[in-house]
Amino acid sequence: MRMARHRHAERALAAACFAESSFIPMFPEVMLVPMILAERAKAWRYAAVCTISSVIGGIVGYLIGYLLFEAVGEPIMRFYGMSGDFAEIAAKYNEYGWLMVLIGGGITPIPYKVITISSGLTQLDFMTFVLASIVARGVRFALPCGIIYFFGDHAKRLMETRGKLFGWIALALVIVGFLAAPLLFGD
Repeated sequence: MRMARHRHAERALAAACFAESSFIPMFPEVMLVPMILAERAKAWRYAAVCTISSVIGGIVGYLIGYLLFEAVGEPIMRFYGMSGDFAEIAAKYNEYGWLMVLIGGGITPIPYKVITISSGLTQLDFMTFVLASIVARGVRFALPCGIIYFFGDHAKRLMETRGKLFGWIALALVIVGFLAAPLLFGD
């Protein structure tokens, strides 16, 4: 909580959301939640910072898939257990298009960078990608901000008493995302 009030905390949160969207496996809510608990009045600002930096990171991920797939995107995809015929993955991905970005980028625990790189690889319409990303990431970050904003003191007590449980749940979601990505995108 003390670190959440640090003068560079907001920049660190933006950097984490950017990196999570394009190339590094992490869970930005680990930083976001304590920051909201520390300064509840800034909840919506934090949601906006997360959404904007995440979408910008998503655009970098899109460009990795579009321009640098063999050099950068393919190793990232292999890290998530996706190997084999990427042309087949692209064909499968294009069946769902914007819906994959909307649901995969905001609701499921599938790593967003897999969605962004796949969108660039398959050359999903760029504006469709950006608009769906804004909605998906906006919902993803507004949800915890809204819950903590409206249930502040109760949410703070819950985090203090059950913080480890929430940490384990977050870790489980990351693992589920790692496991679900190859199943969804083929192998």
